[in-house]
Amino acid sequence: MVIREQAPTVPEPVEHRATTRGTARPQARRRNRFAAWYRQGGPTVVLFALPVVLIFLYFSWGPIVNGLVMSLQRTNLVAPAQWVGLGNFQYVLADPALGQATVNTLYFTVLAIVFGFPLPIFLAVSMAELRGRSWIYTTLAYLPVIVPPVVSILLWKVFYDSSADGLFNSIFGLVGIPPQPWLDSPATAMPSIVLEATWAASGTAVIIYLAALTSVRTELYEAAELDGAGIWSRVWHITLPQIRGVILVMLLLQIIGTMQLFTEPYLFTGGGPQGATTTILLLIYNYAFVNGDYGAATALSVLLAAGLCVLSAVYQFTTRKWSTD
Repeated sequence: MVIREQAPTVPEPVEHRATTRGTARPQARRRNRFAAWYRQGGPTVVLFALPVVLIFLYFSWGPIVNGLVMSLQRTNLVAPAQWVGLGNFQYVLADPALGQATVNTLYFTVLAIVFGFPLPIFLAVSMAELRGRSWIYTTLAYLPVIVPPVVSILLWKVFYDSSADGLFNSIFGLVGIPPQPWLDSPATAMPSIVLEATWAASGTAVIIYLAALTSVRTELYEAAELDGAGIWSRVWHITLPQIRGVILVMLLLQIIGTMQLFTEPYLFTGGGPQGATTTILLLIYNYAFVNGDYGAATALSVLLAAGLCVLSAVYQFTTRKWSTD
């Protein structure tokens, strides 16, 4: 009987085994995850969620895509659309009215931030300090928000009557101040609109700040009071730093909102006097519903949206570290 000698088995290199196992394990994990997802009814969930997702995409992103396409066309929604490419953007950027509308919009934004942004913070902090019957102050602060915007604007339009019988002019007359033109003067029209817009919109911000103040730990206030800190010292060193993230978000939202001003100048002055209150959104309205040029209107809308996106990105980048410190 012949006994054959077996060739010695060469062990597999360690590196090769590690590589094989390293590639096999993730594949096995993926197969196991897919199998577990399938057994737990994943396809059924996708089947039920798919119609909702498609409806959301159609009604949310559908108008955005149609607007981008329309910005490259000349159309009045009646005659067949003509493809003009970037012609609408060139027409809008060459329009002299765009410069004035941009300046007016920025002017309103600056006034609304300088005078209107600190007011809700001040009111919220004051209400938080006045702990007794705070619900009364909250109701009074939020009451202007309940009034429909059109109603409040028409009401303030009566208040802004430039004659001596107007409400504000009658009050000023009691202290010897002559009647003011209010909405009839290019110098006072935009500040008058800012005053009404601040009164109408500050209630929502007050409620948000009051909710943010509830997250501030009371131990901080107690320690500050023991150290002899006054109310303004507590607000500056405790309250504002603790709600800094909310303040930064509200500031960004207010900038975006004020850049889209339309209702107030449209109902108060229609863009006058002498174009002093014509904003970018009011110019878009004139393109679409006065001139019948929906292509130019959508082109300016795309430019405004792109500008706000860039502004939001820059704002988030510059304030990211400050809001998280």
